Amino acid sequence: MSRFVIAGTDTSIGKTVFAAALTGAIGATYWKPVQSGLDDGTDTASVADLSGATPNRLLPEAYRLVTPCSPHRAAEIDGVTINPARLVPPPADPLVVELAGGLMVPLTRDLLTIDLVATWGLPVILVARTALGTINHSLLSIEAMRARGIAIHGLAFVGDAVPDSEETIAAMGRVRRLGRLDVVEPLTRDTLAAAFARGFDKADFA
Repeated sequence: MSRFVIAGTDTSIGKTVFAAALTGAIGATYWKPVQSGLDDGTDTASVADLSGATPNRLLPEAYRLVTPCSPHRAAEIDGVTINPARLVPPPADPLVVELAGGLMVPLTRDLLTIDLVATWGLPVILVARTALGTINHSLLSIEAMRARGIAIHGLAFVGDAVPDSEETIAAMGRVRRLGRLDVVEPLTRDTLAAAFARGFDKADFA
């Protein structure tokens, strides 16, 4: 089975771009359960543009929240109650599920994203930037997942090559380094697919 949860160590690190690249590479169905912030469009729309996924492989969000902030607060502002029962991954295979923000982001006042992920039983690909601070953020995310029994498929880095940081995280976290996605300029479907092919082995996601 090729069913993955895509989690980031922080916001705005390239998680959606990686999710789009993976969706296109393995022909996956894509699902973003909760979208916070609509002014700049949705991550599903971005993935559609960058992956080439057909509409039937782009599932609608369970919740589309207007304010670009933590889902628990965005839902409160919108007057919406997030029901975890609506946040169950579909049976599609292959499947890419992209989380909103990092693992410890609250979905409600009583539920962290990471605790919901633990109920899904799907392996997580942790997307980490290569810039300063990534060792701390990555190792904390790995430790939090291990404490909850979440399977970690591997690490996907985004950014310029920083070999020591990448190797340190993989070794100290005891997690496989899947590869690294360069910052792509201009960012198009074709340039992203080429960058993914350079940085990753598709067989690692089979």
